[in-house]
Amino acid sequence: MQQLEQANFRGKKVLVRVDFNVPLNEAKEVTDATRINAAKPTIDYIRSQGGRCIIVTHLGRPKGNDPELSLQHIQGTVAQILGAEVHFSPATVGAEALAAANSLKDGEVLLLENVRFHTEETAGEKGFAAALADLADFYVNDAFGTAHRAHASTTVVASFFETEKYMGKLLAQEVEALNKVIKDGESPVLGIIGGAKVSSKLTIIENMLDALDHLIIGGGMVYTFIHAQGGKIGTSICEPELKDAALQLMEKAKAKNVQLHLPVDVVIADDFSPTATTATAPVDQIPDAWMALDAGPKSREAFGALVLASKTILWNGPLGVFEMESFAYGTIALGQAVAKATAKGAFSLVGGGDSVAAVKQFGLADQMSYISTGGGAMLESLEGKELPGIKALNI
Repeated sequence: MQQLEQANFRGKKVLVRVDFNVPLNEAKEVTDATRINAAKPTIDYIRSQGGRCIIVTHLGRPKGNDPELSLQHIQGTVAQILGAEVHFSPATVGAEALAAANSLKDGEVLLLENVRFHTEETAGEKGFAAALADLADFYVNDAFGTAHRAHASTTVVASFFETEKYMGKLLAQEVEALNKVIKDGESPVLGIIGGAKVSSKLTIIENMLDALDHLIIGGGMVYTFIHAQGGKIGTSICEPELKDAALQLMEKAKAKNVQLHLPVDVVIADDFSPTATTATAPVDQIPDAWMALDAGPKSREAFGALVLASKTILWNGPLGVFEMESFAYGTIALGQAVAKATAKGAFSLVGGGDSVAAVKQFGLADQMSYISTGGGAMLESLEGKELPGIKALNI
């Protein structure tokens, strides 16, 4: 797979697929520019080499041409972050887009209109991909967040560039960060998998067992495992139909010498509400009318010690309903422990929407080794799947 440094971009038009699917407020202002900042090194490099950048991205899930989701809303922010003028094309493909691309000078940037205004994008339509390819001499994919989608601009378009296709700096970083955990992780390697449902993480956990020494399971997933072992879980979230799968997973972990850790105590509530009455209970002795919504103090202490003893840490999913202050303590304590371990030299990779949101909310983001920009893509990588957007770059 070719890196940017292998190309000669001078005087060439470069189609750069980025992930600028950023949140906007009611005034259509960008409220979190993380993804734009993440793509800046790739765009900067191409410009510094005399390349002409043609940026293609999506924003939201438009149904047809939706002015509310026009990329004109983010044009100013992109220009500010790049420190350069950003031209805008109201067309994504066709004569107007072609004229805008052809008028670029070395080092200039063109932002094409939202690629998902065209249904052919998500359908992976070949003719549409060909029209995108017509705009440029080179193709660079720097959109890890959409690398698991076989869309026209993320995968199909690469087939129209025989050798002139490259991996952007962000995409390369994401692959390297995942490899640091899954393939080259310094032992002890700890996986922390949280979230609401076992069903959404089962194949990920199974695939990761070969790479791990320890596995912490947190969040709503816990109670399917406790229920499977005969514990009392009250009204806590549970997938009873996955009882056997949970027990089998525990056996597989044991067979592979992976120590699986569940909370020993939990914070329980009489209602799913920020104002609910709360108490602490052993994880397998939750009263009938109560639900567990966070890891308890003993669990936080045990998990913290485990994190500090680890050299490689992958964190995907919170330990509780961190959006409510009463049930955020487990996730905060875990985040602080990961930050401390990172400061001591451990490699920490945080990925998945909720985990990333948590470390940002609690001011811990800059204390992690790497924060993945692609939740779904990261999860599919952890499942052992080859991402179509990355596979398409192979020559």
